[in-house]
Amino acid sequence: MVHLLLFVILAQTWNVETSGATASLRGVSAVSERVVWASGTEGTVIRTVNGGATWIASKVPGAESLDFRGVRAFSSTVALLMSSGEGGKSVVYKTTDGGGAWKLLLRNPDDKGFFDGIAFWNVRNGLILGDPVNGSFVILKTADGGNTWTRQKLPPSIDGEGAFAASNSSLVLSGRGEVWFGTGGKGGARVFHSTDGGASWTVTSTPIRNDAPGSGIFSLAFGRDGGGVAVGGDYTNPKDAIRNIAITGDRGADWSPPHGSPRGYRSAVAIDSKRKTWIVVGPSGSEVSSDSGATWRQFDSDSYNSLSLLPGKAGWAVGARGRVAKLSWPHPGR
Repeated sequence: MVHLLLFVILAQTWNVETSGATASLRGVSAVSERVVWASGTEGTVIRTVNGGATWIASKVPGAESLDFRGVRAFSSTVALLMSSGEGGKSVVYKTTDGGGAWKLLLRNPDDKGFFDGIAFWNVRNGLILGDPVNGSFVILKTADGGNTWTRQKLPPSIDGEGAFAASNSSLVLSGRGEVWFGTGGKGGARVFHSTDGGASWTVTSTPIRNDAPGSGIFSLAFGRDGGGVAVGGDYTNPKDAIRNIAITGDRGADWSPPHGSPRGYRSAVAIDSKRKTWIVVGPSGSEVSSDSGATWRQFDSDSYNSLSLLPGKAGWAVGARGRVAKLSWPHPGR
């Protein structure tokens, strides 16, 4: 069942509803307070057009074996799905009629490639992040809504370095051409940064742990002032809070550990830029920060994989067994 959980951080109250899906959900894209899409295992995609009062669950025909780790929605009718898997199991689909029909736009051209994230500046311009192939990460760029893709040139990767597809947020975009992505694996936990849409890159190390194949950066988020938060840890030790977070105040040029940290491995971070509030989620709980990531307060202990926030309005988190949680901020004056 899809569990719709309404929670208000300040009041810490929950309201549970149910709908019809059983997949493990890792992709979520909130278009508005009424329109939200989510995606997951077994070719599953779910959608609400009334703020979660009801959900429409379906499977992409012919894609029932795929794991849709990423979704990017633009309206109640237009959305792209990205699956993660080795080689041809990494694909991109698009719908323009609310999921009635899906068009296969891209199949991973690399036999040993693996898609980790999909992000768009707008309905036409976006990127896909993939694990290293032939010594460097893969960035594919589109300028026509996903119909065609062009590979960008990147600096070399470190042996054993990769990216994570746990929440479709290891790749993030901002402005007209700014890009960041975080890495993991032994020697990883680095942040790649581009200010020209992926044409050129700088690479910076972070203090997040990189001592095992399952450790590193799993998610990034940035505020309008250049402040940013990277979270992760070691997903094989979900309650281990050692070196699971780093913060920056200069758009990722320098990273440092904050005074406090979330209580374990965290797979996703997002910012409500209007309220200057950061939220992280993971298998052992969720935390909130109102001081640019310096300190964190846990407000829930349930497991979630990913989240999408609408600044000043609402937000959504998704997890295993079709779980969906809605975060609603109190109205001004309450």
